[in-house]
This record gives sequence, C-alpha cells and structure tokens, in this order.
Amino acid sequence: MFIGPVFTREVTISPRRARTFVGRAVYGGILLLLTATAWLVMTGTQLIVDTGDFSRFGSALFRLIAPLQLMMILFFAALLAAGGAAREKERKTLILLLLTRMTNSELVLGKLLASLLEVIIFVLLSVPLLMILALFGGVSYPQIVRSTLVILFGALVCGSVGSCIALRREKTFQAISVTVLLIVLWLVVWQLAGAGLFGSRPCGIPAERLAGWMSPWRALFDAMGPDAPADGAGIPARLAAILSPVAGYLAASTALIFAVNLTAILRVRVWNPSREARRTIPEDDTWRKSAPRAQNSPADNPYDNLTDNLFALEAEHPDLAAESAAASSLPSDKVKIDPALSAAGGKARPVWNNPIVWREIRTHAYGRRNLIVSAVYLLLAAMSFVAVHSLFAGGAAPSAARLAGPLVPLFILSLLLVNAQAVTSLTSERDGGTFVLLLVSDISPKEFVWGKLGGAFYNMRLMVAIPFLLCAYVWYLGGMTALHAFFLFTGMAVLYFFSAMVGVHIGMQYENTRSSLASSLGVIFFLFVGIGTCIWMMLAFSGSFESQLQPFLAFMLGGGVGLYLALGLRNPSAAIALASFILPPATFYAITCFLLGQYHWVYLAMTGAALFTIVAMLIPAIDEFDTVTGRTTE
Repeated sequence: MFIGPVFTREVTISPRRARTFVGRAVYGGILLLLTATAWLVMTGTQLIVDTGDFSRFGSALFRLIAPLQLMMILFFAALLAAGGAAREKERKTLILLLLTRMTNSELVLGKLLASLLEVIIFVLLSVPLLMILALFGGVSYPQIVRSTLVILFGALVCGSVGSCIALRREKTFQAISVTVLLIVLWLVVWQLAGAGLFGSRPCGIPAERLAGWMSPWRALFDAMGPDAPADGAGIPARLAAILSPVAGYLAASTALIFAVNLTAILRVRVWNPSREARRTIPEDDTWRKSAPRAQNSPADNPYDNLTDNLFALEAEHPDLAAESAAASSLPSDKVKIDPALSAAGGKARPVWNNPIVWREIRTHAYGRRNLIVSAVYLLLAAMSFVAVHSLFAGGAAPSAARLAGPLVPLFILSLLLVNAQAVTSLTSERDGGTFVLLLVSDISPKEFVWGKLGGAFYNMRLMVAIPFLLCAYVWYLGGMTALHAFFLFTGMAVLYFFSAMVGVHIGMQYENTRSSLASSLGVIFFLFVGIGTCIWMMLAFSGSFESQLQPFLAFMLGGGVGLYLALGLRNPSAAIALASFILPPATFYAITCFLLGQYHWVYLAMTGAALFTIVAMLIPAIDEFDTVTGRTTE
C-alpha cells in the first residue's frame, strides 16, 4: 500500500476507540446546537412571513458556520499533525520506524493522513448539515461543494506543513509554535496582499485573484459567492463551472501539498535521528578500562552485570567507596562534584532550590534554535503595531472596537502559545519517560506545579510582554484612560495565568499528547472564539440584545458540559464543575458589555470567573497531586 502500515493501523484501530465516536458526536452536536440557537434567535426576534426569510436564514447561517469551521479545521489539522510527528520523536519511536522496511513516502504520508483522519471525518460530517441549510434556500449545492473542498485542501496544506516542521524540529513545542505562527503569518500576508498593500498587480496577476489562490480564508469567501453559469451541457463543463471561483486555489494548494511532502519525504532520514539522539560516548573512557568485566558478560557489552562491576570497583578502590558513602550522608547543597569525574567535563552548575524551574529556565528543555519562533512572532507584532499606529494617524482617538481589531488576534494567539507551552511541558515529560522519575523523586507538588508555570511564562516571556507593550502604547497615545489601562493590564495578566493553568491542569491528567493538546486548546478556542461567534450570530440575526436569553441558555449549558468534560472528567470536583458552568456565561456577558461600552463589567466578569477557575484547578493540583497525576487511585 502506497500510504503504508502507519495509516492502515490508524484506520483499523480508530473505530475501536470510544473517543472517536464521542468526538464525532460532540462535533456534530455543536453544529446542530449552533443551527438551533440561530433559528431560535431569529424566530424569537422577528416574524417569518415568506420564503425570503428562510433564504436569508440559510445564507446567514452558512456564512457563519463555514468560516468558523475553516478556522477550527486549519489550526487543529496543523496541531494534530505536528503533535503526532513530534510525539514519535519525543518517545524515541521514530527511530524504530526508520529502522523498519517502510519507505520514506509510507512513513511521511502514512503519519500525516493518520493524524488528519479525524479532522477529515469532521469536515465530511458537516456536509449533511450544510445540505439541510440548502433546503432553506439562499445556499446552493455548488457553494457547499466548493466550501468543503476549500476546507479539506486547507486542512491538508496545514497538516503537511505541521508534519514537515515536526519532522525537522527536535521538540514538540517548537514544532507546534512554529507551525501556528507560520500559518497565521501566511493568512495575514495574503490578506494584506489582497487589500493591495503590495501593489494592484503583483507578478502581473490582480491582487485579489492572487490572494484568493493562496489564502484559504479568501478562497472560502470566493467559494461562498454566486455560482458561475455552466458553459455547455457536458459534465466537465459543469464541473468547471462549479469549481471556477476556487480552481486556482485548489491547484495552488495541490502544488503546495506536493512540494511540502516531497521535501519531508526526501529529508526525513537526513533530519532524523536528530543531533541530540546522535550523541556518542565521550572519548575519555578510562573508567571502562579500569572496570573489571564479569566473567559471564559478553566481551562487547560492558553494561551487563553492572552491579557486579560496581562492587568490584569498590573493592579495588576503597578510598573512592569511602568518599561516596560520606557524600551520600551530606545534604544535597553540601555535596561538591569534582569536574574531573564528570563525563561531560567542565564546571558543574549549581541547581536552585526548585529544580523544576531551574531545568525549565537554565537548560534547553524545549530545544535550541527558537529564533524562528521569536522572529515570526515579532513580525506579526510589528504588523499589529503599524495597524495601531495608523489608527491614531488622523489625530482623534479611535473607538475601542476599532482598536480591538489589531490587538485581540495577537492577544488570542499569545494565549494559545502560552497554553501550548504549558501543556507540552507536561506531555513532553510523559513522552520522554521522565514524568515517572519526577513522581518518585522528593520534589514537592508545589515545586512541580509552580516550576512548570514559571518555566512556561519564562519561555513565553516575549509572547507575553509584547501585547502588554502594545496596550501601553495605546494608553500613551491617549486611546484609554488610566483606569481602563489598569483594568486591561490586570485582566490580561489573569487571563495569561488562566491559560497556563489550564495547560498544566490538562497536561497532568492526559497521557496522550494529542488528546492533551486538543482538549487544552479546545477550551481556549471555545471561550474566546466560540463565545465571540455567538455574539456575531446574535448581531447577524437581530440588532438587539433583548428576548434572546432562552436560545443561548442551551448553548451555554452545552458549553459548560464540554468544559467539565475537558477539565474535570478524569478528576471531578464540585469547584471545577461550578467553574465550568460559570465561564461560558461570564465570557458571553463580558463580550456583550464590551460591545455596550461597559468596560468595568467586562473586567469584573472575566477576572472573577478566571480567578475562581484558577483556584479550582490549582488547589487539587497541589493538595491532591498523587490523585491528579495518576500516581495513586485512592
């Protein structure tokens, strides 16, 4: 089989997992819940008198669900593909796959499609719902076909990029962060190109057409446009008419998928094993020569019967044995290590009182060469800075809604990166086999939890500092008062801590990197993107905020159930259950108050709900550490 045994195994094993069917049911239920909520909002605020009202409903809901699905599918396809390949490297199983008889194409394509199997099923799962919307009117079947193809090809492009980067990079967080930042940069650059920033005809092609070919976001809106008339009665002519608005995008995506996967196929055995896995034995191996070899051990394996060799060494060098016994009775901070006895050589580094945060900060725990992550994020921050500066170019201070345009996407992106850093700091320990070693050490739960949180913020210090600097620049230009700046800065600090704590909390409970990333990032996506979509829906189907509480109660209840399944299913508690059902309505109320200009209520709603959730997750993580981490089930 061209795709190989990796994909075959995933297809065979996937139907046996309960989470496969749970995920499909949840995704389909969310889409149905959105449809039902939109219908209740529309019928509760206006009368349905003719077929035109049905058509407007179908068209508006289609233009809501398709972009939302594209956004979710693109990022989750990239994250799952990058996380799947990176997990193989963290667990050192990629080396075993390279030692098999699988070809490079079977390995790369099989792993890619195995990671994207659930994502592709989710896209196909939405087709029946979109077909139901076509029955309302306002939406044609060619529009649904074009939109589905755009989303599928976008998922393949993003998944290919994530898989290729993960095969190249050493650590999971490196692969995820580089992938997310490159995708965001790609979308932003082509959005600016379509607006004419790089000229009206770059490369001799109209800017809007070129951007539609290269950007899935623009291609989706082209796909949702009106159908082109068929030129003839033949099937190829009809097919060409259906695909004409997005044919260029499909062709460009196919070329990009081929180029990225061809690069991965040709270089996978060059990139792997990585330099870290190729470490050789030090040249100074005099300790081996002095160690007597047991009689029953093979001549080419000095590691067999290690205990006998150590006893023999102690018998031959009693002075070393006495020094070792004396050192073992001293406190850890009194023991002096002779650099000459270190296999690596050099000066021994003192460890801080909290060894976890020392490792997170003073070592390359998440790999080297993070320059690409910082460079791409700085480029995106520079674009946001230019956009903010242009808003003040006229002299008058812009409104808060206009300022939110360049600031909120960067803030949400930094929240996602902080969350991904926190969750991968736990999953990388599990994949590397060091999490069990930490559990049997004398490290206290406080040292472990605070060390992981401190390491996450230290490694993400650039992503956290830049949004604060941008907000301070807005305050300096007179875009907000001192009181509003205080609300904004303290609220952002609480949300960053909330995002990191969600990552640590979920990372401690899930053993699978893929499940941890999906659950943790799903929480952040739902709270900020999902609730924002509800607000957009409310404004699209009705211009007022009245008589709409009942339709959204079901959505909030469903969101609370989803948050509880992500945060408290494995280790339930009353506090986490209460926090799960408080967060959705609090976020909804905060966004509503922001649109109404009541910023103090935004601050109180978000910080109050987030702080309560932080405490609900932090206390069990410290006081019930053994139960939360699975060390004991009592």
